[in-house]
Amino acid sequence: MEQQHRDLRFPSFDLDDAWRLGTLIVELARERGLAVTVDLHHGEQQVFHAALPGTSADNDDWIRRKAAVVRRFGEASYLVGERHRQWGRPFALDPSRYAAHGGSFPLLVHGTGPVGTVTVSGLPQLADHQLVTECLALFLTQRQDEERERA
Repeated sequence: MEQQHRDLRFPSFDLDDAWRLGTLIVELARERGLAVTVDLHHGEQQVFHAALPGTSADNDDWIRRKAAVVRRFGEASYLVGERHRQWGRPFALDPSRYAAHGGSFPLLVHGTGPVGTVTVSGLPQLADHQLVTECLALFLTQRQDEERERA
């Protein structure tokens, strides 16, 4: 997971990128028949939100709490939770505000650091994490391919 933080970085990230990434996640989830809610924040602004059939307001609450972990620690919510589990210590922050469960990942920009969050809720925590990281990798690959075609 720490390698993902090194690899899944953007050269830049704007609102158009947020729309394209969010749409990519929704399209992949639909293809796979996954009941998930998808959320992206750029800074504190919510810039994408979609709830697919089979989700509920509970997923919005999970998103809020998982993204709060990413904003606080600057790392994936799953990574933060796994570290606590490996250390044999419970995650001690207020569970009504924070959830160190998989599914939220920082939007990382080279030379800048975290500029927002991308979060998925609806699957078991590892699957939420994997969906997010798979789509981040796919998005970055597509973006590189587009840049090569323009050059």
